[in-house]
Amino acid sequence: MTWGEDGAPARRIGLVEDHESVAIGLAAMLAPEPDLDLVLTAGTVTELLSATADLDLAVLDLRLADGSVPEDNVRALRGRGIEVLVFTGADNAFLVRSAARAGVLGVVRKSEDVPTVVAAVRRAASGEQVVTTDWAAAIDGDPQLSDVGLSPRQEEVLMLYASGEKASRVARLTGLSEQTVNDYLGRIRQKYADAGRPAPTKTDLYKRAVEDGWLPMPERSSRA
Repeated sequence: MTWGEDGAPARRIGLVEDHESVAIGLAAMLAPEPDLDLVLTAGTVTELLSATADLDLAVLDLRLADGSVPEDNVRALRGRGIEVLVFTGADNAFLVRSAARAGVLGVVRKSEDVPTVVAAVRRAASGEQVVTTDWAAAIDGDPQLSDVGLSPRQEEVLMLYASGEKASRVARLTGLSEQTVNDYLGRIRQKYADAGRPAPTKTDLYKRAVEDGWLPMPERSSRA
């Protein structure tokens, strides 16, 4: 067991990250800190949990090669009593919001300087919230965008409809009547219009859902 300078056991940290350079970098950041012990690095949450659950904190990348969903990963870790700090380079409100729903302690960018990253890990390993502007923006929505105040049911209808489903299909998925779905869509459009963010078409609704983090930002295709 590793011990901190105050005589207390060091906080045990696990990293879920599938980029070797990032793993090496975080290990180098934490190595001089006697109260923070990076005991394990794994490429997936499943791999981490199969090795050990004796951790105070898991530092989690949101984009993993196994295609796992952040919300599922966070719940799996917290289900084993491990708190989670998101460590990401991706500016994607949808992914961060997904993790937030499952109860992470905060989010820190990989581009932050060493003292900021170390301080975030230390706070999270102690069970404290790590509040950053990125974290607040992901939870509350982009502060530059006017909040439209959708209800949970309206959010559900918006996500399904804007992602490409027809109103009839949204009705079946939600257990609502098609007329009720259309009524919801009318109210959603009105709320966006009242907020100065009109969404008269289905494409406009998709854009607003992406802006507010309810749907993922479309991936940019890469050409060889």
